[in-house]
Amino acid sequence: MASLIPNILPKDPHNQITIAGVTIVLLIGVIFAINSYASKEDEENPSALTSFLRFFYASFLKPHTGDGTGNGQQDALESFYKAQAGVYDATRGRLLRGREDMLGLVAAQLVQKAGSDSKQDTKRIWVDIGGGTGWNIEAMSEFVSVPEFFSSVYLVDFSPSLCEVARKRFTRLGWKNVKVICQDARTFRLEDHEPGAAGAVGLTRSSSMGYFDSERPSVGGADLITLSYSLSMIPDFYSVIDSLTSLLAPTGIIGVVDFYVQSIVDLSCRNYTGGVINRHVNWFGRLFWRAWFDVDRVGLEAGRRDYLEYRFGTVLSADSRNYLLGYIPYYIWLGCPKKPSSVGTPNYPHEIVERLDAAVTESPYLSPINHTNALSRTVERSTPPEIRSKAFDAAIVNLSSNLPLPSFFYQNNHWRIHYDDQLKKHTQFKNEYIYAFTWEDSRVDQRLLKLGPEDIVLAITSAGDNILSYALNSPARIHAVDLNPNQNHLLELKVASYAALPYADFWKLFGIGKHPNFRSLLISRLSPYLSSRAFQYWLSNTHVFTATRSKGLYETGGSRHAIRVVRLLSTALGFKSEVKKLLEAKTLNEQREIWTKKIRPFMMSRLLAYLVVSQEKFLWAALGVPHNQLAMLEADHIASESLPGKSPSASPLEHSEKELKSSKGRAVWEYMVQTLDPVVETTLIGEDNPYYLVCLQGCYSQRCHPDYLKPKSHQKLSRKGAFDGLRIHTDEINEVVSRLTPGTLTVAVVMDSMDWFDPGSEAAALQIEKLNRVLKLGGRVMLRSAALTPWYISTFESLGFQPKRVGARIAGACIDRVNMYASCWLLTKIENLEPSTPKTESRNGSVELERLEI
Repeated sequence: MASLIPNILPKDPHNQITIAGVTIVLLIGVIFAINSYASKEDEENPSALTSFLRFFYASFLKPHTGDGTGNGQQDALESFYKAQAGVYDATRGRLLRGREDMLGLVAAQLVQKAGSDSKQDTKRIWVDIGGGTGWNIEAMSEFVSVPEFFSSVYLVDFSPSLCEVARKRFTRLGWKNVKVICQDARTFRLEDHEPGAAGAVGLTRSSSMGYFDSERPSVGGADLITLSYSLSMIPDFYSVIDSLTSLLAPTGIIGVVDFYVQSIVDLSCRNYTGGVINRHVNWFGRLFWRAWFDVDRVGLEAGRRDYLEYRFGTVLSADSRNYLLGYIPYYIWLGCPKKPSSVGTPNYPHEIVERLDAAVTESPYLSPINHTNALSRTVERSTPPEIRSKAFDAAIVNLSSNLPLPSFFYQNNHWRIHYDDQLKKHTQFKNEYIYAFTWEDSRVDQRLLKLGPEDIVLAITSAGDNILSYALNSPARIHAVDLNPNQNHLLELKVASYAALPYADFWKLFGIGKHPNFRSLLISRLSPYLSSRAFQYWLSNTHVFTATRSKGLYETGGSRHAIRVVRLLSTALGFKSEVKKLLEAKTLNEQREIWTKKIRPFMMSRLLAYLVVSQEKFLWAALGVPHNQLAMLEADHIASESLPGKSPSASPLEHSEKELKSSKGRAVWEYMVQTLDPVVETTLIGEDNPYYLVCLQGCYSQRCHPDYLKPKSHQKLSRKGAFDGLRIHTDEINEVVSRLTPGTLTVAVVMDSMDWFDPGSEAAALQIEKLNRVLKLGGRVMLRSAALTPWYISTFESLGFQPKRVGARIAGACIDRVNMYASCWLLTKIENLEPSTPKTESRNGSVELERLEI
């Protein structure tokens, strides 16, 4: 039969075209037949087949030349929508993805603003541009009560057919505050429709137009403007976007969801887009989707989104794909007026830049009026006269170029500091954090540091657990620093969760590590407290908390490899049940017996240490142990095995690479023994050691968890203003301390980062110099090391510090509940170093600033 098929179909191209034409005519005939026989009830509630056929005909078969009335764009819109107005909503559910997300995001922003507004003004105006059938406005009721939350809602659309459907919708709903306006969006003016707006909403124009000067209301205006898949259908989008700047209130929000195609190359020079995760569309996708949508007069040129981002400040931005319908790219974007007004003084656009810069650099904040005179009197050190952050530098470049500020300046909470996410030093981490929880014992940190309200702390972020522990002591400022942006995304999520979620949800996220409703919480509760880049990251990684087959948060990140190895071994070698019994042990004797007889023979196998744990790739990927740190513990092992009467150096500087590597397997095994045996001997894991509990169990328990997960901690850190002193830096420690005012820090917690330097390197000495410069006299550096006496301690001594070892893992001692490091040190600054000569350098060819470089 198959061999006969080619003979059935005509080979003549003309006949093939004829058959195709007849098929199309028949299909059109079927559609018209169904429409002509549809009853009035079917018109109100069409069947799925009728809806699909109307949509298919209007979108792919019906010519969009208009009806000859000569009304231009309105004529074209009616030509497209009139035949499908009644089935529009039924056919757009799967095509127009992201609408609910956009509505949830703007609703969350408005609710957050309402909660923080002391005036409690309930008069809110929403303008939905290209609102069509009114689906968006009805869908908003899932997030807020539209009749009660908004005083007025205006649906503006140019299609009479869609507007008629919208009027019937709101008549049915009985919403009196919704007005349907069939009008060109370019000509819509709020004062033409809003009672009393003519006097309140006035346009101001400066005689000398400068940055942030635009034709927009000095007071009043719309609190919310939305465009849901309408911007791509507006031919003259430039004028419409321009008109929105005059329509939006100074503190208003604009939300857009639409199709797009764009190349990452176009964005490489922009710092104000709010991040580029998933934004790139490949060459074929750009070509195909532009051609496909052009048939229906839907414009996907990149200029639409570009101009939107240029005319407004970006609050949140995200990119996704409609996987059900051919991987169609779409974006969700939230913006605000270019001129930031969150500082409460909208008449001074530069104040927010100055205020945030002062907080980042620990410089005194000076009012704009007396800025120049007061600066010389207030800053004690005359060299350099001003220390500026990288965020300030970026803001200056944008201000001078009439561009929006970087998106970080438009956040509701200014915890996160601007950074360039396209630099190789950040992209090297490939959108993954290494640590899902912090490996330093916060109880020991608290005992040693005794932080108080006068302290200014700089600490490595890691997973953020210790940062939150420090915050419980309410220091004046905490500078959290990490080169990996994703570690800071995790800290941001935890801080946002304090601000937005009750303890039950907070516990599910970070106690259990899973929450089935995480995506919904991210959209409707957490988003107002996240920077755009952190929001993008978690929107792209919701599976961390929602995947049913995963253990959740604590089996993610680079450290998951080590956790999975232990779990696989316990299953393969049959001691999985013994691990459970170990965690349930009520006494140390019971725990020791289970460990010694059932688990240790497998976990502490020399073969396992040699084949797996001692491999450098595993040590780095799974445990975050770099080459230099491995060399330090190898050198310690050589020293420990020395014969009586001999005392070889424990510094890797005194040994060749061959000598160090010759003992690698034994050194790693011995290090494991010195780490794990004392932990089992001295701490009851299931009751009081959350660090090993989470590794073995995959989550914390109500009786055993870090300090920041306690209900009392949530009660304290969820209070308004609890994190006003937090600044999250995505950079190297050197870069951050170079831009802090000298003599301001009281504590620097650098964890084990000094182990990462090449032994004897100038880079280590340079960082120690910088730490000396930025610390007050009596300020302290706290660090941990894989060596009992790290080689760089002598460098600290020579550069103005007095060292004290406050913990040492000697003769089976357990220095803390983690016991992962061989020593812990406090280094107190006892003298100031002589400052180096400052030099002037050019930034971006337009700004000359004095910089102090040591």
